Amino acid sequence: MPGRLAGKVAIVTGAGTGIGEAIAKKFAAEGAKVVLNGLPGDPLYDVATEITSVGGQATVHVGDVSLEREAAACVARAISTYGKLDVLVNNAGVVPATAETQDFPLDAFEKMLANNIRSAFLMTRSALPRLQESHGNIVCAGSEAGLMGLASVTPYGGTKAFLHAFMKGVAAEQAKYGVRANCVCPGPIDTAWTHKETGPMDAKMEKAIVDSTPLGRRGTPEEVANVYCFLASDEASYVTGALYKVDGGITIAKGALGKQAGRFAKDAPEGHIDLRHSREGRPDPVEMPGRAV
Repeated sequence: MPGRLAGKVAIVTGAGTGIGEAIAKKFAAEGAKVVLNGLPGDPLYDVATEITSVGGQATVHVGDVSLEREAAACVARAISTYGKLDVLVNNAGVVPATAETQDFPLDAFEKMLANNIRSAFLMTRSALPRLQESHGNIVCAGSEAGLMGLASVTPYGGTKAFLHAFMKGVAAEQAKYGVRANCVCPGPIDTAWTHKETGPMDAKMEKAIVDSTPLGRRGTPEEVANVYCFLASDEASYVTGALYKVDGGITIAKGALGKQAGRFAKDAPEGHIDLRHSREGRPDPVEMPGRAV
């Protein structure tokens, strides 16, 4: 039986680590030809090799797609290599710092504007002519932070709320061309960003995100990638302008419900994707007021 994405060509930004790695490998396992995008230093070629070593197809475009020329070049790489483009996954994004708004570092704010908003806009802008030809779709990385008020990451939540509204607008605008657009909105996921050793959170925040999740654990990158795969596939042909929450229930909960979760909830399902870079990917730390980095 052919995979759910057989015959499709997909670009995945931020494809070297974390959720991006999982999306790229899930798509390839389901038959897609994947263009892996990321920044210099990301393990993109490792991920590509891991995909091709098990029979998948992948190519790499290294470049900062918050720059117009690199976004255009990434789309051009898909066309020159595979002849078309069916799916754009705007996964690239960062949360480089945590602080109350009055103390939030301006360089961290600027980094989020570039990586979270500008990259998604420029990739969407560059890809749409090709997606109109293929009647393809866009899946964008939203977040629980764009749906509810989260202290100490207020600008991050703002960038994600922009993406939610942006994808809804694109969905309405591009429907006449047969192009769909949706967001996946993860809650706390087991990547570098949600661990105090590798991300911007301190121990108190790390504990709080688990305690506040009714399922009592972080999600896995593969659990998020599964939803991306559905939305990118023809199975979701009547889904557009949607915000799909993959958050363990955190956005509908009140209080520390995660402490009540039993083992059957807290135990993550056994994965089927060989993920080797889940805890990699945090950029250079941003100096925080009153906090050593």
